[in-house]
Amino acid sequence: MAHRAGHIPIVFITSNYCFTGLLLQILISFVAFTTVVADGAFSASHTATVPIAAARDLRYLLYDVNPPEGFNLRRDVYIRMASLVKTLRKEGGDWVLVLPPWGRLYHWQSPNIHQMRIPWGEFFSLMSLQANVPVIEYEEFIAENGGPFIDQVLVLQNYAEGWTDGKWEEKVDERPCIEKLMYSRDKQGYYRGWFWGFEETRARNVTCVSAQGHASIMAPVLQKNITVTSVMLDRAETLLHDHYAGKDYWDTRRSMVFAKHLRLIGDDFRAKYLNSTDSTDNTVYSEDWTRMRAKLGSAKGGPYLGVHLRRKDFIWGHREDVPSLKGAVKKMHSLMKKHKLESVFVATDADGEDLKELKRLLPEMVRFEPSAEDLELLKDGGVAIIDQWICAHARHFIGTSVSTFSFRIHEEREILGFDPKTTYNRFCGDTEKECEQPTHWKIVY
Repeated sequence: MAHRAGHIPIVFITSNYCFTGLLLQILISFVAFTTVVADGAFSASHTATVPIAAARDLRYLLYDVNPPEGFNLRRDVYIRMASLVKTLRKEGGDWVLVLPPWGRLYHWQSPNIHQMRIPWGEFFSLMSLQANVPVIEYEEFIAENGGPFIDQVLVLQNYAEGWTDGKWEEKVDERPCIEKLMYSRDKQGYYRGWFWGFEETRARNVTCVSAQGHASIMAPVLQKNITVTSVMLDRAETLLHDHYAGKDYWDTRRSMVFAKHLRLIGDDFRAKYLNSTDSTDNTVYSEDWTRMRAKLGSAKGGPYLGVHLRRKDFIWGHREDVPSLKGAVKKMHSLMKKHKLESVFVATDADGEDLKELKRLLPEMVRFEPSAEDLELLKDGGVAIIDQWICAHARHFIGTSVSTFSFRIHEEREILGFDPKTTYNRFCGDTEKECEQPTHWKIVY
């Protein structure tokens, strides 16, 4: 590292149906669609990797997240890293964000499916992401970088002593590693680690850094103290949002457009089993997120109740604010009666026994359950996105307390233009005395 050994200068900033056979048809349609888009139907400010690669003094920012963290928290960390890259570029650096491949997540437990080294393009529109900030897939980085080498890994951690005198301040310092490093040196002196399942990847240097503050606090360190070409921030969730729920946040969040083939599958499911289409529901979607501005309250939604019912770890992890199955079904029936809805779409991670009981208590329930063949192509991440997409188009939605899965649905509905009263709702625990509802984070353009 280019800074003085042992110290990084402190930085202060004052601030129930299967889709066998359907998937192939939709993927064929998607190929036809992307061919049209490639001809210029979608205008993005940073659309091609080639011009980026040809830029002078190009630098790469990579990142990873604490292994137990799930799919939807990782999407939130992406927003923080995109904000950091914007800051770096505003300060004159030619930085590109390298997208960390997906795989080996806690909730991705479908058996007999290879769910490793999955590129972002399988779940999100890369063109849409690039219209907000320059991004490339990890394998593109390897090709441009001349091999699977990362010059510097900064392992982010909190301060061992906590807040000084109980006072919050933003700062960064190189410090001894608090936890055991998840990296080991090989015979050649390189560092080996998880690196998203790419066993051939090696790091030239690994350093622990205590960081307390917003994502942009790392900008001076990356611009001035480190001169190498590629830097990876491990445990990137340590950093906070620069402007949570502000314009920059929403620009990045809006750019995280789901992959076209996943949206098509969700749309087809809505039309076939929930009597829901964009034209009848007032949820017409623009392929160019930069031009989409739905008026709040303009979306009507399909004639069904959308539900996210988190179980498994939430049953023991958040007992007070998670209802029993009977309590949840009672609430669903109440909402269906109130809004005159005959169908309910349920996205849940409930196990076999809970699902069996849920189907008994809620015969009106509709679920997206792909065949084993389709699941192999979609992966658990694709199924989660389809579930979210269908919930996002419901006439009324209710989710689970403090669940990032539900949060992402809130945001999707906000983008589509739903009345906040139909979106920011959650189940209450059977004995919960004060059932505070989710906060409405209004979209900013």
